[in-house]
Amino acid sequence: MINLRLIALLLLVIPGVIATFGIKLMRDALFGVFFPIFFHSTVQFIVGLLFFIAGLAFIAGFILHRDRKRNLTKGRFSKEEES
Repeated sequence: MINLRLIALLLLVIPGVIATFGIKLMRDALFGVFFPIFFHSTVQFIVGLLFFIAGLAFIAGFILHRDRKRNLTKGRFSKEEES
């Protein structure tokens, strides 16, 4: 059986790697190192920024969901219940 903690770790590692690759793309665009699939440094920087934001947003959403489930947000980020 696969441990659920291992699956949760993989769910956090993959977006972390994507965010790290996004930082690398942005850094390389600033220093003039181009990947052959991008035709301009601005496009490479924007793609890197999107990768970074997507990875960071997934990790932040995962942590927020976990904290809401464990009731650790102290009402600040709790979902509004509809009546």
